[in-house]
Amino acid sequence: MNNRGTGFPRADAEHDFLRARRRQVLSRLAKWLRGEPDDVNIMLPFNEVVDALGYVSERRIGLRVISLDSIVGSVDRGRDFDRRFRPTSGRVRERWERLALAARRGEEIPPIEVYRVGELHFIIDGHHRVSVAHAQGLSTIEAQVIVVRTKLDPSGIRFRGDLIVKDYRRLFLERVPLTGHARASVIVSDPWDYALLGEHVEAWGFRLMQDEGRYCDRASVAQRWFDEEFTPVVGMLRQADMIGTRTDAEAYMWVASERYRLIRTHRWDDEVIEAVRSRKR
Repeated sequence: MNNRGTGFPRADAEHDFLRARRRQVLSRLAKWLRGEPDDVNIMLPFNEVVDALGYVSERRIGLRVISLDSIVGSVDRGRDFDRRFRPTSGRVRERWERLALAARRGEEIPPIEVYRVGELHFIIDGHHRVSVAHAQGLSTIEAQVIVVRTKLDPSGIRFRGDLIVKDYRRLFLERVPLTGHARASVIVSDPWDYALLGEHVEAWGFRLMQDEGRYCDRASVAQRWFDEEFTPVVGMLRQADMIGTRTDAEAYMWVASERYRLIRTHRWDDEVIEAVRSRKR
């Protein structure tokens, strides 16, 4: 335990709670002074995260020791604690101090229960225990772990606002089911661009089926669009030094939109690239 005590466990437990509350209030003030978004200090809601990523399956793996810093959210207690599990009011004080006193006395504390999504953990049961562990300077805690598999990789999720990007990307990949390298290559920053890109690929697939006079399923359209349209165009843009600070997909969307606006064509050749380059912003 990193926080030294006075030798009076009950008084120390009370001081632990008051210290945690003070830190939470100061953190809110600092956030306001820095003009940070509202979701910086809000723990991630498990159900929203899994909905955005797409639930696949779950399995219980039993007792593990996990890092307190990996616990970023909760199933249902987001209002009582902030992102660092500091109490947001005096509402939890009685139970909190009881657990802090037990910890100060060296009594056995039951493990918490969590969902694991990637490297992130979400509390099912044990919010007060995690809060006390943080306040007393611990870095790990014992937990019963249930691993949840999702369609999308949860990496990159830090705040609640990041879920919007994941949700739009999941919907895009349902419409355009890319796999492997292709899946990893098509990335945009603005969530709305996934919807626009999905429409673009579907339109491309419709023209492909018209030209060939046969039906292609979504997976076939997605792969052919990547191989026959996206990859060659991105290659031309790289040669023409027209990617800039955009992702490959963002550069592709920009030049495809400009191409049709300028010369009303769906073809790609040097004339198209030069026409777009001349209007490059």
